[in-house]
Amino acid sequence: QVQLVESGGGLVQPGGSLRLSCAASGNIFNIYAMGWYRQAPGKQRELVATITSSSNPNYADSVKGRFTISRDNAKNTVYLQMNSLKPEDTAVYYCNAEIMTMTLMRSPYWGQGTQVTVSS
Repeated sequence: QVQLVESGGGLVQPGGSLRLSCAASGNIFNIYAMGWYRQAPGKQRELVATITSSSNPNYADSVKGRFTISRDNAKNTVYLQMNSLKPEDTAVYYCNAEIMTMTLMRSPYWGQGTQVTVSS
């Protein structure tokens, strides 16, 4: 059993900052790429940022220069630092990780989502 648990969402004013965290736990042998996706009401889920196991990041154009993804492999945790937030960043943010379990099954896993609301 593998779980991804997100934290750090909330309400913030435009121009503000938030830091999301996502910790993986359970029957884990190895974690490959990790990432963040978001889904706004009435829209499809979209990629925000991903990071490889060697910490190479990739960002959606809409967040480049404002968001920073990082990971702590010792803690099985991925972070998303969000600065200069805009109302259009409002969405439910989901953590994703490609994980190989102790039974050598490799699959993508998702967190439950955390709400980020940018509003004055």
